[in-house]
Amino acid sequence: MALIVQKYGGTSVGSIDRIRNVAGRMKRTRDEGNQVVAVVSAMGGVTDKLIAQARELNEVPSEREMDVLLATGEQQSIALVSMALHALGVEAASITGRQAGIVTSGSHTRGRIETMDPSAMQKLLAEDKTLVVAGFQGITQDGWVHTLGRGGSDLTAIAIAASIKADLCQILTDVDGVYTCDPRVVKNARKLPEISYDEMLEMASSGSKVMQSRSVEFAKKYGVIFEVRSSLNDNPGTKVLEEHPNMENVVIRGISIERSQARVTISGIPDHPGMSGKILGALADAEINLDMIVSNISNDDRSKHSFTMHSNDLGKAQAALKPVLAELSKDAKIETEAGIAKLSAVGIGMRSHSGVAATMFKALGDKGINIGMISTSEIKIAVTVDEIHIEDAARAVHDAFGLDKEPV
Repeated sequence: MALIVQKYGGTSVGSIDRIRNVAGRMKRTRDEGNQVVAVVSAMGGVTDKLIAQARELNEVPSEREMDVLLATGEQQSIALVSMALHALGVEAASITGRQAGIVTSGSHTRGRIETMDPSAMQKLLAEDKTLVVAGFQGITQDGWVHTLGRGGSDLTAIAIAASIKADLCQILTDVDGVYTCDPRVVKNARKLPEISYDEMLEMASSGSKVMQSRSVEFAKKYGVIFEVRSSLNDNPGTKVLEEHPNMENVVIRGISIERSQARVTISGIPDHPGMSGKILGALADAEINLDMIVSNISNDDRSKHSFTMHSNDLGKAQAALKPVLAELSKDAKIETEAGIAKLSAVGIGMRSHSGVAATMFKALGDKGINIGMISTSEIKIAVTVDEIHIEDAARAVHDAFGLDKEPV
């Protein structure tokens, strides 16, 4: 008998028929001789509806009360899925984040899982119950309801799998795995049978919408092997696991794209210690997440800093930097550019193969696509291009590395 954790997203439980489908899938898994713990999200559209209702009452609602409100979406789902299981003759119990023993910290609406006490779940499993757990939520040390932010249900599933020592964790969603690129952009993209934690982390941080990076980080930390697969069919998905030697034979695992990026450049900065700290500190205080950062020094001992962020943060960044410019130098000035996108090539095979950047840049050059900023890590090369060219860029690089073909 295996202990399996299954996570179902909002699309998978988006209607009564789909809830019946989820219950049927859970029953089949149980009938195969397994114990099942399902983690479910709010029904598709429910969270957005709750947010809209809150903002009708108050344009800036209390984050504490938003946590209380948003947690009800998942609680609706667990009750309905449990009822559907009961109708199929399965002994099921719905469990909130609090009852699952998920203790969190951090700001309201942006919680982090700190500890877990799975004793209540283990007691019910010992009674041969099938469990349906509310994703996206826990409680603080003081006992307040706390939600986990974007990707919170994935994180809940990984954390539960780690705490109850599950044999398998399945992330069931509306996509049937991780592809070499978004198949809506690259028609000949290929589903990957497996991918390493580090590769998945880089792809998640580079625009892949399959998993949030913090869920992958948690899985890597606790050694939770999980599979991304569809809740709407029985096709095998993509396993995410620790890297093994054969993985290095594949130079590039996948291509990610991230649209709606903006670039900010500050020039005329004196090349003195502490200048970068002032700039980045102001952006950090404004809670702006930066992605690519490039700095260089000209012959006149002036430096220039460029960094990218989501275009939604551009106005906030300009406001945060305005008072800092005067402190830096009378010559300091800021330039901004929207309408750019990021293209990333990811693969742990980069560690042992040369010429990756040359292949990528030649493919873009042959298509007449100009490169803006460049950043690299041990297993990733990322560039910015004009957003209007991002799909052509993705297809060109995908073809250049032959990602449509099965690796030999």
